[in-house]
Amino acid sequence: MKSYIINAPQLQSLQKRLGSLFAWAICWVMWVYLLVPLVVLSSWILGDKKLINEMRWFGGYKSLLELMQIYLLTLLIMAIFWLAWITYRMIRKPPKRPPTFNVVTDIDVCSFYQVKIDEIQLCRNANLITVFFDDNGHIIHLAPDSTL
Repeated sequence: MKSYIINAPQLQSLQKRLGSLFAWAICWVMWVYLLVPLVVLSSWILGDKKLINEMRWFGGYKSLLELMQIYLLTLLIMAIFWLAWITYRMIRKPPKRPPTFNVVTDIDVCSFYQVKIDEIQLCRNANLITVFFDDNGHIIHLAPDSTL
């Protein structure tokens, strides 16, 4: 069920939805916080005189360099935590191997659908097969139809 939770968000609990919404909001606030000084600096460099006061308010170019150091340090810490988390998950729980497939024989099919082996062998080369069901939807009889 876990693999389908992304394609069916209605299956998520309210706590997970609120957590996702909170993480989404925090990420957007951080993104805007990081971009505002760069937008102001870029427009100031391009000659927009309206943002000179904004540039002074942010502390000028020197303040921007200090912010960039904080940004890079934050990104470095996040990358270290992310790599540590991936390493921990790989050590704790090795990746799943693909399942091995068993060969299905006629006897397996007969026991699963509860039909006779003779019926399956008769129907193997038929162009058309009629399948009879009971009231519960279980197969009760197979009949080859060779009228084609």
